[in-house]
Amino acid sequence: MKSIDLLGKRRFLPFFLTQFFGALNDNLYKNGLTVFIAFQSASISQSESNDLVNIAAGLFILPFFLFSTIAGQLADKYEKSYLISRIKILEIIIMLFAGLAFYLNSMTLLIGLLFLMGTQSALFGPIKYSLLPQVLKGDELIGGNALVQFGTFVAILIGLIAGVLITTIENTGTYWLSASVLMMAIIGYQTSLRIPRATANAPELKIDFHLVKQFLQSFHHARVNRSVFYSIMGISWFWFIGITYVTQLPNYVRYELGGNEQVYVLLLAMFSIGIGAGSFLCEKMSGRIVEIGLVPIGSLGLTLFGIDLYFTQNGMVTEELISPWVFATAGHNPRIMMDLFFLGVFGGIYIVPLFALVQQRSEVTKRARIIAANNVLNALFMVAATVFSLFALSSGLNIAELLLVVSLMNAAVAIWIFTLIPEFIMRLLVWLLIHTIYRVKKTELESIPDTGACVLVCNHVSFVDALILAGCIKRPIRFVMYYKIFRIPVLSFVFKTANAIPIAGARENPRLMNEAFEKISAALDDDEIVCIFPEGKITHDGNINPFKSGVMKILEKNPVPVVPLALRGLWGSFFSRKHGSAMSKYFPRGFFNRIELVSGEAIAAENVSIELLQQTVENLVSTD
Repeated sequence: MKSIDLLGKRRFLPFFLTQFFGALNDNLYKNGLTVFIAFQSASISQSESNDLVNIAAGLFILPFFLFSTIAGQLADKYEKSYLISRIKILEIIIMLFAGLAFYLNSMTLLIGLLFLMGTQSALFGPIKYSLLPQVLKGDELIGGNALVQFGTFVAILIGLIAGVLITTIENTGTYWLSASVLMMAIIGYQTSLRIPRATANAPELKIDFHLVKQFLQSFHHARVNRSVFYSIMGISWFWFIGITYVTQLPNYVRYELGGNEQVYVLLLAMFSIGIGAGSFLCEKMSGRIVEIGLVPIGSLGLTLFGIDLYFTQNGMVTEELISPWVFATAGHNPRIMMDLFFLGVFGGIYIVPLFALVQQRSEVTKRARIIAANNVLNALFMVAATVFSLFALSSGLNIAELLLVVSLMNAAVAIWIFTLIPEFIMRLLVWLLIHTIYRVKKTELESIPDTGACVLVCNHVSFVDALILAGCIKRPIRFVMYYKIFRIPVLSFVFKTANAIPIAGARENPRLMNEAFEKISAALDDDEIVCIFPEGKITHDGNINPFKSGVMKILEKNPVPVVPLALRGLWGSFFSRKHGSAMSKYFPRGFFNRIELVSGEAIAAENVSIELLQQTVENLVSTD
């Protein structure tokens, strides 16, 4: 199923519309106010404008830090559709006060109301991202997140355009803006009433209003799984970058590019469209599995295009602000537009897998609280970005130099995270293998269960068989492999990072063999997938070697289903032994070949025999 098909599903569409109109309303008000400060208030200097824009952004972010932990508890304890509808009622009330603030024309009150808007958004956040894994299937999670990210940034764009158009209506702009934000809140409430019920994950949970204590507990829940925790750190860093760009863009356009409000709209449109394109491209590139190997690609793009943005400026600003057409046809400005577009593209590629991983790997009964911890850290990083921007600009940097510094910081942060969690780089290597070196066709992989323990058995054709399987199957796999293959340079990094289990024959190393079977049993007890190559060695002639009895020993202790797999097309490749020793030729062969991974039906443990498994795999290999 393509992600766009989810918009035709009742389990997803009302939720998507609710979050879309919520994000639209936030940005309609916030961007209308920002544009008013940056472009419409002639009495405000650039320095005052910088301060007000950054203060407004900080006030909107602050509630995410204060109230996310409470929101996470509520989302775990109560049914989610009920909570969402109550939050939308709160939004309607806030927008009524916003109308009063516009009527009174109070700048202080208008900026202060951003705090209340941020509060209702903070309450909605943990519900939104903890709901997705409940209503979406495993292969829909990337697509659902892509749609949410796309919808959010489209809402930002529409909110910006509408905010500019409405705010600049002579004499009555603020009144029309008041009516618009109230109408969006009412529409969002109506769509929230159609969201299907989503059961509470922890109804016995007692709400604790001690903010610091709850944050520390949620932080502890997130740290239990290292990949989840550092994914949260990666998400938070993305928002550090994102809030810096979005917050500084109005004044960057006016004071350093010499553009008017419409140029601001144009550049934010390029960035927003890029985010949407990157989100959907991520789904295509990942094959609809949670592919964190794309995260390093996204991070690299954010750095390169951020640096290029700095070196692309003309440095010529006229006293009269220029229109989009003049801007788009002058000097290097088309390159600036492309830089912002590709910053969005690589931002989408970066953020979607991280969100999906947090949702997929978080403990179900604590998922909303872990997402709440994510939101608190996001808020901390966004507040830090605001403070950092204020400090950098007050220290003499211009906005272009600030964005360059952030791009260079991104490279350092990426190296730090990928060093701590090498799984990101490992998955990148796997992704490159199966999407650039080979063209892989996947057949009948639905036989592999979405949850619960099972054993995969597969023919052994080459040294990269495990990598092909890891890149094609959506669930993490614990591979059992001959210890000498486990120790091959480069591949060893991948196997160790994937937590593979090395094994030896009873005569070679009985201790290692016994340890391997203990680890296999423990993995199956934890409902993981274990993959074994029953031949025990890579084929020398292309034919399947006799299967050994190790799989039967596994099933004696853990009687789980067995799924037979077959790899086709790898025999004769650089990593196989068709022409002698594998990987020994100067000119690699078999690259860009079409290969195939095909699955048979799962076999119940009580029906498994070595003969049946071998015959089934042989049939899968030979059947076209």
